[in-house]
Amino acid sequence: MALAALALFLGSCVPAKQYNDLKATQEKCENERQDLTNSNRTLTAENDELKADLESLQKKHSRLKEDTTALNKDYRRLRLKQKDLDDRNQELLTRLQSAKDEGSEENKKLVKILRDTQEDLLKREDRLRELEQQMNAKERRLADLEEELKDREARVKELEDIIAEKDAAVRALKDRISQALLGFKDKGLTVEQRNGKIYVSLEAQLLFPSGSTVVNAEGKKALLDLSEVIRDEKDITILVEGHTDTDPYNGGGAIKDNWDLSVMRATAVVKIMTNEGKMDQTMLTAAGRGEYVPVAPNTTAEGKAKNRRIEVILTPNLDKLFEIINE
Repeated sequence: MALAALALFLGSCVPAKQYNDLKATQEKCENERQDLTNSNRTLTAENDELKADLESLQKKHSRLKEDTTALNKDYRRLRLKQKDLDDRNQELLTRLQSAKDEGSEENKKLVKILRDTQEDLLKREDRLRELEQQMNAKERRLADLEEELKDREARVKELEDIIAEKDAAVRALKDRISQALLGFKDKGLTVEQRNGKIYVSLEAQLLFPSGSTVVNAEGKKALLDLSEVIRDEKDITILVEGHTDTDPYNGGGAIKDNWDLSVMRATAVVKIMTNEGKMDQTMLTAAGRGEYVPVAPNTTAEGKAKNRRIEVILTPNLDKLFEIINE
């Protein structure tokens, strides 16, 4: 009689339009969850790419320093050779001046040697200027690279600091939730941190009578205790997911199958957390996953009990990371 009354109540209170709206909301929630998962992967890939770029810049920086050092050595060596040529040139001029009275043949030889020495000196001066230009260009490139390297290092550091800050905040929140819900630890409630998110999993036996979407007194207390801890958290979004086992739903009314049941249960949890738990309605999303995301095999009663659950998934706001990556 109770099931028949419930079916009659749901059939009369939930019209087809509302049912379709619930299904649309479910699809939207799933898309948003997938977007968040993809965003998390993209952020990790972006951070890895920035680190690879930074390593590449550091290698280029080292090579440019080595090139500049080599150019400086060449420059000093040519300076010494130029000084030697200047000395030789001066010596030849002196010899030429003193040999003017000793005969024209000797004079011609000295003039030729002097001319050859001057030509060699001019070539070396040209090479020296070329080396100076190359060295100046290398030094400018090195300065630009050092500036770019500093910018990259600062950007990577900023990303890592934000990620570390988010992780620390998530860990602290997870610890507070675990402490607040300690009394339900042996009643089918678990709190885990995975992929930068907090998963609060409540088995259906803690929340609902079999086949029902009405939360019992003990389940309501657990949800209100959870709401008390996270009510003032403004930097997170919350997804409430309903899950079932693979046993076919045998009820009636507006609930046709396990997927409908999972959505209705998620919605019932959200209403308690917002209406009685005083949580901001814009922070929560209700979604149903039906039997399609099991956490245990559906071949045993224990496995099915684990699969019949509500998961409250808390995700930190990643807007700051997106802003840095898009700069």
